[in-house]
Amino acid sequence: MENILRPLIVVGGSVVLTLLIGWATDLLLRKADARHEETQLWGLLRRGRIPYQLVICAALLRASYDSARLLQEHRVGIGRALTLVLIGSAAWLVVRIAAAVVETSYSRYASSRAQRDPARVRRVRTQVSLIMRVVAAVVGVVAIAAMLLTFPAMRAAGASLLASAGILGIVAGVAAQSTLSNMFAGFQIAFGDMVRLGDTVVVDGEWGTVEEITLTYLTVRTWDERRITMPVSYFTSKPFENWSRGTPQMTGVVLWHLDHSAPLEAMREKLRDILRECPAWDGRKYGLDVTDSTPNTIEVRAVVTAKDADDVWTVRVTVREQMIGWLVRHHPYALPRVNTADAVLAPGSNGHRRHPDGAQRRAVETPRPERG
Repeated sequence: MENILRPLIVVGGSVVLTLLIGWATDLLLRKADARHEETQLWGLLRRGRIPYQLVICAALLRASYDSARLLQEHRVGIGRALTLVLIGSAAWLVVRIAAAVVETSYSRYASSRAQRDPARVRRVRTQVSLIMRVVAAVVGVVAIAAMLLTFPAMRAAGASLLASAGILGIVAGVAAQSTLSNMFAGFQIAFGDMVRLGDTVVVDGEWGTVEEITLTYLTVRTWDERRITMPVSYFTSKPFENWSRGTPQMTGVVLWHLDHSAPLEAMREKLRDILRECPAWDGRKYGLDVTDSTPNTIEVRAVVTAKDADDVWTVRVTVREQMIGWLVRHHPYALPRVNTADAVLAPGSNGHRRHPDGAQRRAVETPRPERG
């Protein structure tokens, strides 16, 4: 009877005690979260309740397993398995606690600086994201190393591993050269303020927003919802456009090719009216000028401004569409058309025109109506 009751008491007591401690801790965190609404720390710490309970349960079972006298022939293997679970759950708990502390600090910083300096907030968010990835990687490596050291064979091989560490380090460095360069490029991007999460960039002719930055690669979400993934070393070795660098304000250009008779002054007034009704226009600047001319058309350019890349796109398409519609309705003569008027001959040509084949042909002149 004792052989049955003892394991049940030890194992069942460990599980019940784990659940009670986890429930009590979660209750305290909920009360602290409700009492301190100015911070998210206590609510974020509740995310670690699963690894927290695993740590408690593994520690209790590891400490009391010998007294349970259960499966004594497998005592060493079960004890080592509980140790591995304890190390893994402890590493998981450390990562969750670090993430809660870092995220709380970032939330406080972002709430105080979001209105005054949004670019700085995006920069800090990029740095925080990469720091958390580094912390998780370091904790994971340490946990794996600790797990391996629980095996006697690994401890015995430690001396030989240290003896060959120099050669292995050289071989690993050569083999992982591109990976290491990407990792250093990731740190350079994060702390060099080259590109941040949420920045609007143009890479290889593709316009998009930086969606994710890791230690080895960067993801850009294009305007048509595609994702472009590229190594972070690209941004340290090749030029690219960052429209969010400095201030996010932008100037956009709208072009029309119109007839020479286009009403420019009326178009300037219409442009002003369109922009006043466009909420995406920031009111900083606008203008309309003739920038080029050809024998058949003139190039009219409108300059508009907006607070960021998304709004400048909205302003451009709005101005282009409404201006063309207004010209079609009120000034259709201003639209480009094929000129079929009679050619005006040079003086002294006698109505003859020399063709490339050497033949002469008399130009047919259409009689013009006499003016009254």
